[in-house]
Amino acid sequence: MSNTKKDKKKITHFRLSLLDAKTHQQLVSVRFNRTGFFVSIVTIAVVICAAIFSLIAFTPIRTFIPGYPDARTKRAAIQNAIKVDSLESVIYRWELYSENLRRVVEGEEPVSIDSIIAVSNRKIAQAKDPEYLKKQDSLMRQEVKEEEMFDISSRSQRQLPIEGMLFFTPVQGVISQGYDPTFHPFLDIAAPAGTVVKAIANGTVIYDGWSEETGYTIQIQHDGDIVSIYKHNEKLLKKTGDKVSAGSPIALVGNTGKLTTGEHLHFELWHKGESLDPTKYISF
Repeated sequence: MSNTKKDKKKITHFRLSLLDAKTHQQLVSVRFNRTGFFVSIVTIAVVICAAIFSLIAFTPIRTFIPGYPDARTKRAAIQNAIKVDSLESVIYRWELYSENLRRVVEGEEPVSIDSIIAVSNRKIAQAKDPEYLKKQDSLMRQEVKEEEMFDISSRSQRQLPIEGMLFFTPVQGVISQGYDPTFHPFLDIAAPAGTVVKAIANGTVIYDGWSEETGYTIQIQHDGDIVSIYKHNEKLLKKTGDKVSAGSPIALVGNTGKLTTGEHLHFELWHKGESLDPTKYISF
């Protein structure tokens, strides 16, 4: 009766031995229980997973993963972006050509590029004329007065939230490193040196200068407590105090400063003292 109970007793301890096939000499012996066995298996699995993740995340091995963008893919993407920009210029020239062809066929005067430039220069000259400015100021004051005649809210209450504002793309390129609120609260946009950097919205330049770490930097204050920052530029085209409009050139892409590894634009977007992810508000 006692032997039966002993046989039925649950086995909880085990031993794994490694023997020599010829001499049957014991080489290695390991003792373990069920709990220790499962803990060891789980620990080994976690260590293997961590090692594989570290190899993929922090070594060039990740470039061998199918679908992962390597240096050649990024270079091709940048070249495609440049070609798209060039195609836009070609399309504009063809549109101008087709418009002139239509005018010639219908017996009208063709549009001259010199005339377009002349009109632009005329507008600039008018903008500098004191009499013209005085007249435009009077018209604007009258328009504002008519709009505010039945206004019962303050100007601050009428300001659009940042989600409702439209922003201009600062540069045509490829995002080489995305936004991370903790470790990388800005965007890195790869683009060839000399590419024009543009203001994302109307505003005033509040800083332009050189830093040993970030190179040539320019900062713009926009409406709604919004600030945009552009770093590592090759050259700055605006100075502190200048008024800029959305899409106007403010700098040229470069590779200046110590904290850069290639030609790109370091772009930051701030709202009321907090950094924002630019991709949520700007189409790149």
